[in-house]
Amino acid sequence: MDFKLEPVPVPISDADRAKTFDADQAGFNVDLDFSHGETFRVVQLTPPGSACSIAIGVGAVDTAAGSIQGLHLVVDDIHTARKQLIERGVDVGGSRT
Repeated sequence: MDFKLEPVPVPISDADRAKTFDADQAGFNVDLDFSHGETFRVVQLTPPGSACSIAIGVGAVDTAAGSIQGLHLVVDDIHTARKQLIERGVDVGGSRT
């Protein structure tokens, strides 16, 4: 029996800005971008190689923007991942090595 967790809702304040960051800078795949009027929008994005996606948007969850904690994005090689994110324009902060 498989138990799969997907998608993880991530509360945000600006769906367009978050989608641009996740897709264009972080390199996530855009699986879905669906709107129904001004009160509902869901954007589902999946990190490359991941079986789990995130869902952002408007009207999907009632939690405050930025309130999610403990979400981990796991990579095989942190140095390569950091380099790729920097090349895409992400401010990843200082290196400890």
